[in-house]
Amino acid sequence: MTSPPPLLPLMLRGAVLSPFKRPGNTTTPPPEATSRITGLQVRAEHLTAYERVCAYPTGRAELPVTYPHVLGFPLAMGLMSTRAFPLPLLGLVHTSIDITQQRDLSPTGTHELTVSIPELRPHHRGTEAVVVTALRPTGDTDRTPVWESTSTYLARHRTDTPAPEEQEKAAPLPGGTEWRLGGDLGRRYGAASGDRNPIHLHPLTARAFGFPRAIAHGMWTVARCLAEFGARGPVHVQARFRAPVLLPGTVTYAARGPAFELRSGKDGDRVHLTGEVTALPR
Repeated sequence: MTSPPPLLPLMLRGAVLSPFKRPGNTTTPPPEATSRITGLQVRAEHLTAYERVCAYPTGRAELPVTYPHVLGFPLAMGLMSTRAFPLPLLGLVHTSIDITQQRDLSPTGTHELTVSIPELRPHHRGTEAVVVTALRPTGDTDRTPVWESTSTYLARHRTDTPAPEEQEKAAPLPGGTEWRLGGDLGRRYGAASGDRNPIHLHPLTARAFGFPRAIAHGMWTVARCLAEFGARGPVHVQARFRAPVLLPGTVTYAARGPAFELRSGKDGDRVHLTGEVTALPR
């Protein structure tokens, strides 16, 4: 492909096919599950809208650390909405993302973007799909990706996989900044990213999927935390999604050393996101 496919038709196709899939019956990946865009160019207005909603500084000479995920998301949706993909798209939960960026990425020029699903693996709550996204400048003689992420998406179902041993809950990181999130956050991020999943847009559509109110996009929470952290390449980021953020709502961001987190509740007892940022040598 030469440009990302439109998301809405892919989401509709995935929704239609979801009731016919049985996620507990397979742990093998779909065949040749890879998509590629060559000659990809970043649209300045799209980048600016994304930077503003995630509180990244605008007009920088490098792309935000999380921005390539938005570029690759339509390709991931394209793969996961096909008949060959064995997990139902409806109900998939983004559980983690790891990002490695080897050097700064310019918003100008052209890039090659690939998305693949190398494996499905058992999880104590179902089956996880592993989605790998890679970005490199067009014509780069080194085929190693400049930016690469590994995301996991969980399809819940009954399983015999044992649950890991429970770890002692960590105390909240000291200090922290309170963020008040408006009820329209999901719509604003959806407009900037293209991810208009109904669970993020309105209380009525979110209730249809079991949520009392709309919830924030998980990738918005990561991006907003990294913008506050000031993460820039070369860098390695690990983030784990723990619990949804209801909208409107109030959360507390805190960071110490390489660690960051997003919590809510009177004593910070509800953990929404945990992660670490590790600087890589230039």
